[in-house]
Amino acid sequence: MNKIKQFLYKIYKLSWKITQPQTIGVRAILIKNNKILLVKHTYSDQWFLPGGGLKKGEKLENAIKRELNEELGVEVNETQLHGVYQNFYEGKRDYIIVFKTENFEISPKKDQEIEQYEFFDFLNIPEKTSPGTRKRIKELLENKMAYHGDW
Repeated sequence: MNKIKQFLYKIYKLSWKITQPQTIGVRAILIKNNKILLVKHTYSDQWFLPGGGLKKGEKLENAIKRELNEELGVEVNETQLHGVYQNFYEGKRDYIIVFKTENFEISPKKDQEIEQYEFFDFLNIPEKTSPGTRKRIKELLENKMAYHGDW
């Protein structure tokens, strides 16, 4: 990253501390053949659960269905709540609702934001999987459902 971009990013982060923006996001645990789907975005080298932001006036379940369809061409038939989380990193107030489903169809479509997606064995996820995603997988393996807490 060049010096100008680094400087602008620091100003952006400082604005979060001042304005304390609040965001609401949705993520999905997609399971097929005892494997979990993770995505790698074009702007990060880490792997994440797929999902995105809630639009104004949008219902949570509609938001996750829309995000999955837009980013991956996934058609979700039903969802189950996995948990509700909060993240106050970098001065932002993020709230993340995680759904789980094994009832979906996926097409080869993917959004420009998604560099790669892949199904992984639960016990063999990539080294560069985000900490929040690792925690959600651990909860799943420990059969913790409708969980809440920090991201």
